[in-house]
Amino acid sequence: MRVTNAPASRKRRKRTIKAAKGFRMRRSKLYRYASDALDHGRQYAYRDRRTRKRDFRALWQIRINAAVRAAGLTYSRFIEGLKAAKVELDRKILADLAATDEKAFGEIIKLAQNALQTKSAKA
Repeated sequence: MRVTNAPASRKRRKRTIKAAKGFRMRRSKLYRYASDALDHGRQYAYRDRRTRKRDFRALWQIRINAAVRAAGLTYSRFIEGLKAAKVELDRKILADLAATDEKAFGEIIKLAQNALQTKSAKA
């Protein structure tokens, strides 16, 4: 007699259909199409979890650069000044300060400028 293990197969298919809830047309109703759609969706999710990190870092750099240029400095010189001043704020925090608290960000810019001046005086 042929054994199909139907309860386990049904459970697996039901889990797939449930995961495809919200998909359009046959992708949410039929196992074959739902399975393919989930595979594609999970590949995109895996890829974009990594891409998101790149996108946010680029956005933070753009925001910092815009705020720093208003003070007459470039992004790369600003970061160089922060490293010379041993300021350990990451780009996420710096971008948030640039957008929300101009006074505090201005102080950080002054720190970076002073560190650049002392660095060039030593050299």
